[in-house]
Amino acid sequence: MPTSRIAVTGSSGLIGAALVRSLRADGHEVVRLVRRPARSGDEVAWDPKRGHVDVAGLVGCDAVVHLAGAGVGDRRWTDAYKQEIRDSRVLGTSAIAEAVASLDTPPKVLLSGSAIGFYGDTGDRPVDESAPPGDGFLPSVCEEWEAATAPAEERGIRTVHARTGLVVAREGGAWGRLFPLFKAGLGGRMGNGRQYWSFIALHDHVAALRHILDTESLTGPVNLTGPDPVTNAEVTAAMGRVLHRPTLFTAPAPALRIALGEFAGDVLGSQRVIPGQLLDSGFSFAFPGIDAAIRAALR
Repeated sequence: MPTSRIAVTGSSGLIGAALVRSLRADGHEVVRLVRRPARSGDEVAWDPKRGHVDVAGLVGCDAVVHLAGAGVGDRRWTDAYKQEIRDSRVLGTSAIAEAVASLDTPPKVLLSGSAIGFYGDTGDRPVDESAPPGDGFLPSVCEEWEAATAPAEERGIRTVHARTGLVVAREGGAWGRLFPLFKAGLGGRMGNGRQYWSFIALHDHVAALRHILDTESLTGPVNLTGPDPVTNAEVTAAMGRVLHRPTLFTAPAPALRIALGEFAGDVLGSQRVIPGQLLDSGFSFAFPGIDAAIRAALR
């Protein structure tokens, strides 16, 4: 895309911060939405819980990338935290969609975050964007999350739902918590290890977001996962190879359920998700394999 003005929510998170760095390095003007009074010209205030966005700050934006949301694995899933997970996504997305739809000249694209949690447990069955939603808490949240973009779609704004998989990164996210364990020689298989993990290198994730912004034919759900999902046992072996550490420890399923509560069902669940839309649109992965993705995270 030519040099553009792009608004980003969730810009302090793992993916958002990396995306902002990438866009600015190529000369794009980035406006960051912040949940406090704006302190500089590149900030726009918003309050997702109240549904408020300083719409004036979005004037002239060619694209809006909405990545904000409470971390799914940050805390134990109490009823209160499950409500926070839902509200942070649904209310925030609704606020952004209504804000962009209200502009006299709206952005060309709204790229809104979602997750492969949409599909639920797929076992060893590969699924692409044509698959229906699964059952359970996360699939229901993802359905509501994506439906909240309706005001933007009704206004005719190209709207994309970036269904993110497990991002391989050292700085944060689920994988960020794995690296110290494996480096200490304490890493190992989770449960029986046969569950599929649909991973994507952080570098490829950011490149895929930018590809979506640039590719006008992409709309609706787009899976942001690598082309070759692997099992947890294969991830464990790859972490051991790359880090040159033993992987003798295991986390039995009953222990994970005690430690993680309801969230353990998703840790032990299997999601074999294929990035059909990305591949069909010509996107090329720099780090398609699990070993390469882990090495890229260590650079």
